[in-house]
Formats: sequence, structure tokens, C-alpha cells
Amino acid sequence: MVTLTRKLSPGLTVCSGMRRRQFLASGAALLPVVLAGCAHPDVVLDLNEATAEDVADEVSRTADAGSSRYAVVADALENGSATHSDRRELFDEGETVRFEDSFYEVSTTRLGDSDVTVYDVLLDFDPADATPELGEVAFEDLPETDRERLEPALVADHREQEGVDMGVGYGTADEVGGDSVFVPDQQYDIVVRDGDRYRIRVESETETETEFRYEVTEVAPDVETFASQVRGRYLFTLSGLSEAEREVVENAIDGAHFEDSDAFQSVVGRLRDHDAIEVADFDGTWLLEYDGTEYVTYAQW
Repeated sequence: MVTLTRKLSPGLTVCSGMRRRQFLASGAALLPVVLAGCAHPDVVLDLNEATAEDVADEVSRTADAGSSRYAVVADALENGSATHSDRRELFDEGETVRFEDSFYEVSTTRLGDSDVTVYDVLLDFDPADATPELGEVAFEDLPETDRERLEPALVADHREQEGVDMGVGYGTADEVGGDSVFVPDQQYDIVVRDGDRYRIRVESETETETEFRYEVTEVAPDVETFASQVRGRYLFTLSGLSEAEREVVENAIDGAHFEDSDAFQSVVGRLRDHDAIEVADFDGTWLLEYDGTEYVTYAQW
């Protein structure tokens, strides 16, 4: 995945993310741009009717075909274990991974560390001087590996500022392959697209790469079995509500509830009396049944 990082001005913050209930930004998890600052309601209650797929998805992470995670799980299933070198672990501790239609726990062992050079391509959208020093190139003439990495940056809704406006994490030279005209050896410092001229600068730093050994253990052979396990662990019935509490819950089912009140806080208190799928200081996710229907429920208080 392309990783973009925006240089933030002092005082601006980056929104902290929720694991899956990315409220008001459910699509943003797919956009690899870190946005400076964000506004959101102070309180939220959101109930979404949950199928077995929804329940399974809430507490697992899919290894997508073609990804390193997919290749590692496939290798471990075939050979008993798999090794992979990276700057971070592919799987979180205790994470359940969905591989095709089955679900697995993954154990990780660190085997050894080494130093690697990691590259970032920095873009200035409005350079004071757009005269090339190394050379200029049209965007459409760039190798595919560079076009794929730079495209999200060039089409993003960006705020121009003095100097570097955005950086694109290219990774190591091995991850990039041998086709890039920027990494590891920069051949151009001006990219031209639709009449706009962008200045390019390449920076590198040394990071630690670790070789990991991964082993997998099946926890469920299919979605229904896994969802049943999750229900047995987390599902509870939300009942005995007052009229005001029911109104809060019904609003949350119809869309979402944003208004703080004694009734809202009382409903949140009822949720917090039960084990959460995930919970932090001011938000959490639960699996509950209300009036005979199961819901994945997100609350922020």
C-alpha cells in the first residue's frame, strides 16, 4: 500500500482511529493519506445490524490475496511455519486472521535483526523555483511503480505550504523493485502533470528490519463457526430499558445518536457492564441483541 504523510503545521493534530467503526470516516481507512485535524461529535451511539459475516469481520482481519500476510499464512499452512523479513510484524499479538474461509491464530517469533535503507519521496506542489537540476519528466512517462505511488498524492486534496507539502513512503529498494526513477537513485527532480510542475526530493534513513517466523493454528473452519464462537464470548441482551433509554437506542439504530444526556450515559453504562470486543478510555465496540436482533454497537462518550 502507498503510504502518504502530510507535513503538519504546529498545533494541528492527527485524528486517532477506531479499529473498525471508523465513525464518519468508514471509507477513510482505505485512503492512505493522513489528514491534519478533524472534527467529530463528542458522543456517539451507533447500532448496526450484524450478520455472521459482520460478527466475524469485527474480531478478525482478512489476509487479502496477493498480500504479504496471505503469502505467509499460505506458506505456514503448507510447510508448518513461514519466515518473512520486514520492519514490523505482519500480525498483531493475539490477532485472529481470516484466510479464505477459515480463521487462524498466528504466533510470531523474532529470529534476528539487520539494518536496511528506507526511502521517502517528498513533493513540493508549488516550488518557488521549478527549474530542474537533475532533469524533468512527464508524469505519464514515469515507470508504473512511480505512477502508482505518486498518483494518490497528486490527486489528494492538499494544502500548499512553503517547502515540502507531502511525502510518499517508498520503503526499501527491494520493496520498490528496480524500475523506479527515484529510488534508490534519483534521476529527475521535476515532475510535470497537466501543466503543473512538482519538485521532487528523495530522503533516506536507516531502519531495523527483522526476520520473523510465523506459525498458524486454526480456530474455526468457516464463518458461521467463528461467528458462533464470538457470540459465545461477547453477545449479551440489552433489555429492561426505560422509555428515554429506548429512544436513544432506537435513534442509534435508525442512523446514529449524537446527543449527550442522562439516558445516553445510562445506556453507555449498561454497555460497559459487559465485555467489549474492544474498548478504550472513551470509546468501545460491543456485540449485543436488542429486541431479537443482533447489533455491532459502537459508543463514544
